Amino acid sequence: MVYTPRSARRGALFAGSVAVLGLLTACGTGQTVHSSSPMTSSGTAAPATGDSSAPAPSDTATTSSPASSAPTGAPSTAPTRATATSGGGTTAAASTRCHTSELRASVGRNDPGAGQENFPVVLTNTSGRTCTVRGFPGAAFVNASGGQLGPNPGRESGSSTTVTLKPGQSAWAGLTFSNPGVSGAKTTKPAALLITPPDERDHLKVTWTGGEVPVSGNSSAVFLTVFSPGTAP
Repeated sequence: MVYTPRSARRGALFAGSVAVLGLLTACGTGQTVHSSSPMTSSGTAAPATGDSSAPAPSDTATTSSPASSAPTGAPSTAPTRATATSGGGTTAAASTRCHTSELRASVGRNDPGAGQENFPVVLTNTSGRTCTVRGFPGAAFVNASGGQLGPNPGRESGSSTTVTLKPGQSAWAGLTFSNPGVSGAKTTKPAALLITPPDERDHLKVTWTGGEVPVSGNSSAVFLTVFSPGTAP
């Protein structure tokens, strides 16, 4: 699936919007393929729901203390492509949903365009069974102490599809924001990005190497898209 940069659709809105969160930056930054097993942290990453038309949940998956284990590296073999279907009832989703403990998270290379920064957030099925993801991830930038930086991201409009992941397959969701150098938003450099799989509360922690992200001020909004099959737009 091709991920269309949001600059063409939201350029004017970003230029005058008020902060909704902070997240990623810069052309040519290396991809962060670090990840970890399910963990808790003093930051928050709202659990995502599978319904793309529903507002973001008001409750957040808060934690006790930041994890101390170092993130693991990327898989030694490239994951195969997953498939997506538009169907999937509540019962089926509950029985086949991928749980946090069955997934590995990573953030792909930035694909900037016209003042817009675009990163794929990738979940890979590391379990021995086939499972599904549907809808939006939860996400939050945190500092080295685990404190959240900026508000939770907003959600792009879009239709959710059920993405079926066989063992080793991946799904990605877009993470996008206006380049702080263009928007003039206040920025900070996160230590990590917390990612919560759809309909889960435990999150995965990915070391952030994408540079400064907007956290407040004009055009500081960060947005997420629904999951699609594969590892990149």
